[in-house]
Amino acid sequence: MTTPPQSFLELRDLRIHFPTEDGLVKSVDGLSFKLDRGKTLGIVGESGSGKSVTSLGILGLHKGGGAKISGEIWLDGEELVTADQDHVRTLRGKKMAMIFQDPLSSMHPYYSVGAQIIEAYRIHHKVSKAVARKHAIDLLGRVGIPQPDKRVDDYPHQFSGGMRQRAMIAMSLSCDPELLIADEPTTALDVTVQAQILDLMTDLQREFNSALIIITHDLGVVAELSDDILVMYGGKCIEYGSAEDIFYRPEHPYTWGLLGSMPRLDREPTERLLPIKGTPPSLINVPSGCAFNPRCTFTDRTEGRSTSEVPELAETEGGHLVRCHMSREERRSIWDNEIKPMMEST
Repeated sequence: MTTPPQSFLELRDLRIHFPTEDGLVKSVDGLSFKLDRGKTLGIVGESGSGKSVTSLGILGLHKGGGAKISGEIWLDGEELVTADQDHVRTLRGKKMAMIFQDPLSSMHPYYSVGAQIIEAYRIHHKVSKAVARKHAIDLLGRVGIPQPDKRVDDYPHQFSGGMRQRAMIAMSLSCDPELLIADEPTTALDVTVQAQILDLMTDLQREFNSALIIITHDLGVVAELSDDILVMYGGKCIEYGSAEDIFYRPEHPYTWGLLGSMPRLDREPTERLLPIKGTPPSLINVPSGCAFNPRCTFTDRTEGRSTSEVPELAETEGGHLVRCHMSREERRSIWDNEIKPMMEST
């Protein structure tokens, strides 16, 4: 009998694979992490690394879609991978909710914003439409929608991008979920609106003491919000640690690349950004050995293991995990003497 975890959310060796005519797409391939109430986990990585598939898997939205799912997802003492689909459906909205990447395509165009919030609220609360409507107006006001008593009857296309994102947050929070997943919550928003949305999510999380997962490719967003950061590549976790570890003591070459390609606003740039060469791997034909090896400039330091042996996710210290064949001493030497000085000069 598997022992339920102590953490509010825990993934254990989660695998989500999709059979296709071209082969098996290993979107998530052995992912594990924990998250407590009131804490924020940032999941970062390029497009195709498995971030969004992970979030949809937690909500049980891959079931019935042909996906092969194994491993365990524990939410507040309940295991969700083997749970009945109808039961998982009752948890969505009340126990866990998601802010989707594109609110225009995620909200129904034929129903007003208020009607959609009202429906989400009434599914989990036996109240009249009038009570639910008042709740929807209150929520829209709390997320910063002006004149919420009038805008509650507007349709999604009548809202700007920032207002739609706020409305999506209001809908996600309508039942005070204990786990909130935000998938690229600030994509395509101008920087002022981005800051407002992030401040709003932080305030609401503090108020409800909810667990929060931020999924993004923007390291600036996770730096602002996250307690811990999980870096994904090729469907796997390649580095995990506190925000301080990831930003000031990163140990994986891919994480170095992400940090080097991030614009800096605290000083005048003198050179171009440092891009990661190559492209993300195909999740059907993941490179043998370390999935990052075709793009890594340090494969000559692993005695050939990079192309022949999958590295284990090993702890360096204090919960900082890294999946790399190089020794901890060598990784830290490279960061301190080669990568960090190069980044500080740009």
